[in-house]
Amino acid sequence: MITAEQAKAAFPDEVVTRAVTRLVTVPGLDGQVALITLDNGHDHTRPSTFGPQSLVSLNAAVDEAVAAGPVAIAVTGKPFVFAVGADLSGVEQVSDPELARQIAQTGHDVFRRFTESAVPTFAFVNGAVMGGGLELALSCHYRTLSENAAAIALPEVFLGLFPGWGGTQLLPNLIGPDAAVTVIIENALNQNKMLKPAQAGELGIVDEVFGSADYLEQSLLWLAKVVRGEITPQRAEIDRGAGWDAAIARAKSIVDGKTKGASPGAAKAVELLELARANDLDRGYAAETDALAQLLMDDTLRAGLYSFNLVNKRAKRPAGAPDRSLARPVNKVGIVGAGLMASQLALLFVRRLKVPVVLTDIDQARIDKGVSYVHGEIDKLLGKGRLSADEANRLKALVSGSLDKAAFADADFVIEAVFEELSVKQQVFAEVEQHVGEHAILATNTSSLSITEMASKLAHPERVVGFHFFNPVAVLPLLEIVRGERTDDAALATAFAVGKQLKKSSVLVSDAPAFVVNRLLTRFLGEVLAAVDEGTPFEVADKALDPLGLPMSPLTLLQLVGPAVALHVAETMHQAFPDRFGVSENLTRFVQAGKTAVWQWDEKGNQTIDPEVAALWQQGDSPSTAEQLRERALAALAQEVRIMLDEGVVAQAQDIDLCLILGAGWPFWLGGITPYLDRCGVSERVNGKAFLAPGVASVPAA
Repeated sequence: MITAEQAKAAFPDEVVTRAVTRLVTVPGLDGQVALITLDNGHDHTRPSTFGPQSLVSLNAAVDEAVAAGPVAIAVTGKPFVFAVGADLSGVEQVSDPELARQIAQTGHDVFRRFTESAVPTFAFVNGAVMGGGLELALSCHYRTLSENAAAIALPEVFLGLFPGWGGTQLLPNLIGPDAAVTVIIENALNQNKMLKPAQAGELGIVDEVFGSADYLEQSLLWLAKVVRGEITPQRAEIDRGAGWDAAIARAKSIVDGKTKGASPGAAKAVELLELARANDLDRGYAAETDALAQLLMDDTLRAGLYSFNLVNKRAKRPAGAPDRSLARPVNKVGIVGAGLMASQLALLFVRRLKVPVVLTDIDQARIDKGVSYVHGEIDKLLGKGRLSADEANRLKALVSGSLDKAAFADADFVIEAVFEELSVKQQVFAEVEQHVGEHAILATNTSSLSITEMASKLAHPERVVGFHFFNPVAVLPLLEIVRGERTDDAALATAFAVGKQLKKSSVLVSDAPAFVVNRLLTRFLGEVLAAVDEGTPFEVADKALDPLGLPMSPLTLLQLVGPAVALHVAETMHQAFPDRFGVSENLTRFVQAGKTAVWQWDEKGNQTIDPEVAALWQQGDSPSTAEQLRERALAALAQEVRIMLDEGVVAQAQDIDLCLILGAGWPFWLGGITPYLDRCGVSERVNGKAFLAPGVASVPAA
């Protein structure tokens, strides 16, 4: 176990979570309960974490608890927070393999004291609990949970790691291997999906869920009943045969589908879950320690931490955003259009802003359909228990439609979501400007068109701002906020304030064709389609990028985006940059034929090329190998990113990385597009220099 001196030397800047022991008298017990409270001394905006010094403090608190001779030991957290895992901020400082092993081992040594305690141990999970915090709770004999706990998860696989302080061994032996695969692998790789308190209770992760008002009192009274033998919490029967086989097979399928073998942490999590079948903690913990010590020294982890810091720090302080004090209040929202995208926007605005939202369109039937969509989605949320009946009724009452844009007269923020044609959008804004007030902000959800051109014929072009969402609107967190040549700071500040209210991560982008995500995806997809046109088999082209572990293959992405939309953006980009962006004649024929997908699937899920697509796609006789196409696509991305940075499309390379992570699902464990291109050597080869994102330039490529 690491010593206090070693711990302080290893992480000198650690925000230490102190563990304080006090003795509590509980009615009905002959002896006292030693209650250990975890607190890092900060308010709930900085959750408690475990670095080396924190583990030393917890170990000392256990010593004190044991010395007091209690009838039980319990551990809980500061208000609203139990603990959220290892202190990731100091991991990048670990350069000594022996120190990495000591840190890995110390977590096991301290947490295992709760598992092997001679008196019953309890975790009173009073708030957010993730990673190592949940592993501490699992190490205790019994667990209760507050019904208002905001976040419950084992997110390590999302970062390219695995639960390394007992999670892979304890959880499957508590709730069964299949449920453990859901929590450790499936949820983590599904954009770090969190559990709700009721779900944690249903899965058996905790024994009881109590109300928050008197949570600690209820937990102590429940503890007393357990100690007296009046309550024996039920445990799941574990199938260590065929059921375990099936769970591991499912885990492998999920990892292969989501990461294509590109995430060592995910692969290791599967191995460790299989090892847990033996329920041998000595062997299992030793394997966790070995693997964790190795990954702590692997720069792959630093790539994941780079992504984590982008999303949790840079995204919360957008580079270049104007002072928040310039933002104008938004008390009513107007939406031009009532199609699917416009309806999704209406639902998002009314749920987050809780202000009147009015949609307009060219006929009443479209308007009625749009409003009905929003009302229907609110009813679904009501049915799932995510809204009360009163709140659902209030939200539905806030959404209306009108054929007359005069309904926007008192709107403070109007966003258009109409056909992606510049002249159409110019006409829409000209009509809207006749009705709105002087300070109303006009926003466009365009994916590729010029904000400056769109505003050029208006009396007040300074109030026009790009407000580009990604589909599905409710899921993808990125919002590209685009500044036109005449957009003023008040319009931008208002846009950023609204983006924050919508719970989106906003990035400031200059007015360049297709902005960031669509520009890079169009360049990338253009290279793939060009290779297919030249004669590369569809199957080879679609799997060429698999070693990166991207969330979907290029031709599946084409289907998701929509071939017509992809063609329109390609044409826009070709017009702007004809030397780098081509337009596939085959894609044009594909769209004209009304095709929406290259692939088709039979009833058994087997994927084949749509024969009609194969017939219309005219291929050349110069095929590429998967490796050649991968190199070609990465080189194109490296070139385009360099040009975008030189043009000032965003402030720094980190913003491009952030956009692709949040808007295109670029995997966390790859550490962003620019460091990936650096460590592949592509940046140097194409541009003559690396992008050099902080802390991850040396990460080995997948």
